[in-house]
Amino acid sequence: MNRPLAGVRVLDLSRILAAPFATQLLGDMGADVIKVERPGVGDDARQYGPPFLDGGTESGFYLSANRNKRSITIDHSKPQGAELIRELATHSDVLVENFRRGVLDKYGLGHAALESVNPRLVYCSVTGFGQDGPYADRAGYDGVFQAMSGMMSVSGVPDGEPGAGPMKVGVSMVDILAGLYASSAILAALRERDMSTGRGQFIDLALLDCGVAALSHYAQNFLISGVPAPRRGNGGFGGIPSQAFRCADADIFVVASTPGQWTGLATALGRPELADDPRFATVSARIANRDLVLSTLDAIFAQRTAAEWIAALEDADVPVSPVNSMDAVFDNPQIRHRGMRVPVEHPDAGTIDLIANPIQRSTEISPPPRLGEHTDEILTTLLGKTPDEVVSLRECGAI
Repeated sequence: MNRPLAGVRVLDLSRILAAPFATQLLGDMGADVIKVERPGVGDDARQYGPPFLDGGTESGFYLSANRNKRSITIDHSKPQGAELIRELATHSDVLVENFRRGVLDKYGLGHAALESVNPRLVYCSVTGFGQDGPYADRAGYDGVFQAMSGMMSVSGVPDGEPGAGPMKVGVSMVDILAGLYASSAILAALRERDMSTGRGQFIDLALLDCGVAALSHYAQNFLISGVPAPRRGNGGFGGIPSQAFRCADADIFVVASTPGQWTGLATALGRPELADDPRFATVSARIANRDLVLSTLDAIFAQRTAAEWIAALEDADVPVSPVNSMDAVFDNPQIRHRGMRVPVEHPDAGTIDLIANPIQRSTEISPPPRLGEHTDEILTTLLGKTPDEVVSLRECGAI
């Protein structure tokens, strides 16, 4: 298997989702990710259920962000525990944490302290609001950042329609985006270290910043026009149509924004005259007459089943999809072919399915670790602790 990060060690002090998702991506690419967890409790995400794996204590939430890692339990609030983390940092290339600003400094585990013992360490801190600014000491979670970043303001049912109002994206989208930004920043810092400076650096990543950046053209359009984007419900913001439509039995999503696609749509609908109708014939005309376009299409799509329309639109090379439920997602032949559902062997539950990494698919995946599963292994093989020293550390509560 291609493992581009083989030889890179990541010390993962993070919990919940955004930062663990980032370290999981690094583990997928071959990094040795050592997940540090609280003795007896572990990552809070382990308890974010139901559902739990095989009736146990590992939630699906935890399983989603912790494959390809090793777990060690350390209590950093004890001097012996903090010292173990410092020792591990001297053997690591990257450290990722998502404590509130200043918390780890109290234990000698902040960036300045660890940089002094390992100048090559890339230290990534993922927080809600960053290391500075008037909100820096606030706590926050994904929904807070969807609201504050403006993401909710552009999501949801349009004003004037039943159920109108801002709406949170169902998935913890800002967390996922922050994880992607973090992994990208870490890779860039590693390359700069190895190709140029020979030193690590401090990465200050804020979820709020990631939420704002992810608004992309919505935010950019506002900056040049001063006009906020209206909510479109299940409709797109660009070409028309890019929209969910209700058929006789189910919903489909159709995009026909180019001239060829619009002509193909009109033909598939049995309404070829729509292709040349001056109100609809160009992208600009369809945008100007959005409501008329959509009401016309709504009436047509309601006349036949989703399967019938999908077949006709695919024959006309018009992009279309059913609005899938989760079971339909994993029954999709393309998803199956691409290997996005991966079976792995879990030491307690037997074979379980995980979601594949779309950029580093492989059957060589280790399951998310049980709490403290690798504590003795890491202490003895990486830090050279003797069995008696491990016993002593356990007795004092450091591990």
